[in-house]
Amino acid sequence: MTRDWERLARAIEEARDAKGMTQVALAEAADVSESTVQNLESGTTRKRTPSTLPKIEAALGWTPGSGLAVLAGGDPTTEAASRGEDRDLDRTDLPLRIVDELKNGGRLVDTAVIKLPTKGDVRMTVVVRGAPDASPEDIQQALEAWRRAERKLQNLPDDDDSEPRAANEA
Repeated sequence: MTRDWERLARAIEEARDAKGMTQVALAEAADVSESTVQNLESGTTRKRTPSTLPKIEAALGWTPGSGLAVLAGGDPTTEAASRGEDRDLDRTDLPLRIVDELKNGGRLVDTAVIKLPTKGDVRMTVVVRGAPDASPEDIQQALEAWRRAERKLQNLPDDDDSEPRAANEA
């Protein structure tokens, strides 16, 4: 199997640059030496895969095995992408306030698409996030609060109706 070490070098450097990291910062985040990062970014052909590659993958936010995928001609997969969160938000037609919130939000708690009480197909999309450093208990509390709010949103009254809709009409 042919391995493209230069491709891996470019991928690591590009991912590091995209995160605004220096080689020293990546080495510290991966708990490896700076020379390890320098060697990987040099593109030098090797007979064996360095045992430190999984640490580099983790520090770059790549899923395990991404380095091997790049060596084989593929692309790395980010942890965010594996959770369905990695989108190129800068290229959407979303308002900047929403783009910023989606990029910098905390842990994903839940999402929902709610049909609004109007004629036609008008929907609201909700993304619920907890704090980035939220504990499992904090996330559970956020989920419970969201469930209460979601029930209320699902039962909004029509504009010309003062009574909430039945939940199954949502």
